[in-house]
Amino acid sequence: MIKPMEVHLTAETEKKLKDLSVLSGRATDDLVEDAMAGYFAEVQQISETLNGRYDDLKGGEVKPIPGDEVEAHFREKSAARSKPGS
Repeated sequence: MIKPMEVHLTAETEKKLKDLSVLSGRATDDLVEDAMAGYFAEVQQISETLNGRYDDLKGGEVKPIPGDEVEAHFREKSAARSKPGS
């Protein structure tokens, strides 16, 4: 037998869950189960992507970009967006 787990939600999140349950006709437990399953699948996919990128870096297949270059790139993008007429 699977022992139930107690999950604490904020009042706002609980209301959203109950509203979605009414709207969809599905039990709140089913909605939470589906949301968690989707979350775990997404975390697994992200982990696999990051591991693959790490392997590419370690294997020399890609070159890292120095942090100061990344910062400069985003500063330039931000400045360009801030200019009138952009």
